[in-house]
Amino acid sequence: MAKEKVKRKAAKANEKAPARKMIAQNKKARHDYHILDTYECGLVLMGTEVKSLRLGRASLVDGFVHIDGGEAWLHNIHVPEYVQGTWTNHSATRKRKLLLHRAEIDKLLSKSQETGHTIVPLSLYFKDSRVKVEIALAKGKKEYDKRQTLREKQDTRETNRAISAVRRRQGIA
Repeated sequence: MAKEKVKRKAAKANEKAPARKMIAQNKKARHDYHILDTYECGLVLMGTEVKSLRLGRASLVDGFVHIDGGEAWLHNIHVPEYVQGTWTNHSATRKRKLLLHRAEIDKLLSKSQETGHTIVPLSLYFKDSRVKVEIALAKGKKEYDKRQTLREKQDTRETNRAISAVRRRQGIA
């Protein structure tokens, strides 16, 4: 009987695992910055913004976070206007308030004031029915760092291709 309760609890825990539907990713940020720390936070949005995001339309490429007056604001992310919206439609690139705990805001503020550090959005997604954004405390890469990262990716890709080619040959021969 006790085993059945444990199994039911485990099944409920698996059911409650939050569904994450990706809306947009900022691949440029991962290329241009060393990611030091990441945070998940909510967004204050208008109704037409949520409807537009449900259609999977957004861009985080030029986005950044600025802390002003003890509040975190997300700037320059592009959420296009909702096609069926009326006069209540939102502005496509307005600044949006981030929902973070006070301690997290204070930590981000102190870290971002260090030389070369910034806060950038990495991804925008639905978690259950809420829109979340993953932001990162990041330090800018130099040009040679970017080239080194690309070189490492290319090297791993080539080694994986070579390994798979050898395995294919061994399987055929």
